[in-house]
Amino acid sequence: MNVGPAGIEVVYERLGDPQAPPVLLVMGIGAQLIGWPDGFCAELVARGVQPIRFDNRDSGLSSHFSDAPKPDFMAALAGDTSSASYTLSDMAADSVGLLDALGLDSAHLVGASLGGAIAQTVAIEHPGRVRSLTSVMSTTGDPSVGRASPEVLSAFAGPSPTNREEAVERMVR
Repeated sequence: MNVGPAGIEVVYERLGDPQAPPVLLVMGIGAQLIGWPDGFCAELVARGVQPIRFDNRDSGLSSHFSDAPKPDFMAALAGDTSSASYTLSDMAADSVGLLDALGLDSAHLVGASLGGAIAQTVAIEHPGRVRSLTSVMSTTGDPSVGRASPEVLSAFAGPSPTNREEAVERMVR
């Protein structure tokens, strides 16, 4: 389904009763919608809500920006996002665009890691679309709050994986 101002393809799953309160599940960087386990989603349905999980841009089966220049990750951590092909605001607009495409005025938002930052951005930029916000394993963006240790960050240094084996090795590391 094409969504948001960018009109990107977003692959999603809408589970449970479409009349139940919607819960938009926003996953973190590089993770597919299946990062929200089936059992977790089934439990949400059993508790009377409608989980909606989706692949963010550049994840899973949603639109990929393969030709975009590689951003300077360390510069972005320092606050310079000029090398980024898109921003949290763009990803928040994708989430709101998915709500629009599904005919939903608002939803409960649950975001994990980068998904928490996206959900926070939706709440800041589109507050009328958010019934509640749960931000898991996320931070505020304030450099003095919730920083990963240098040892953790070093695990992500180096070139991006180019195949499955490299991706698995990186995640294990």
